[in-house]
Amino acid sequence: MSLDKPYLDVPGTTIFDAEQSRLGYHLNQFCMSLMKADNRERFKANERAYLDEWPMTEEQKQGVLTRDLNRCIKAGGNIYFLAKIGATDGKSFQQMAGSMTGMTEEAYRNMMIAGGRSVEGNRYTHEQAQSLPAASAQAASNLPGSNT
Repeated sequence: MSLDKPYLDVPGTTIFDAEQSRLGYHLNQFCMSLMKADNRERFKANERAYLDEWPMTEEQKQGVLTRDLNRCIKAGGNIYFLAKIGATDGKSFQQMAGSMTGMTEEAYRNMMIAGGRSVEGNRYTHEQAQSLPAASAQAASNLPGSNT
């Protein structure tokens, strides 16, 4: 019997639950291995060879190799474990978060200082669907030739 997961209805959001934890176990263990200097050196010397020592999926390995943290999260990575990759690369958490949003570090920082992301477009999918008729009516009233 599967659990009810209403949080799956939040667009662009991956919740690190038990299922994600199981999925990303080896990926996250790899990340934790980077806490040791000798492992970081081995990884930096030959990333692919080091990754191949771990029973990770090819999708997880490609996510690491391309530093696509969103891909890693979808493959079960936890951002707090994935931060070890960024630290190995000499990146701050802020730089990593910015890369996940498609923003520069400065743009990400400024957005967060200004209060973070707008809730618009980041609601439950069913809430977005409910607001579409009202939004469509508003958009239609702004068309040239509209009498409303």
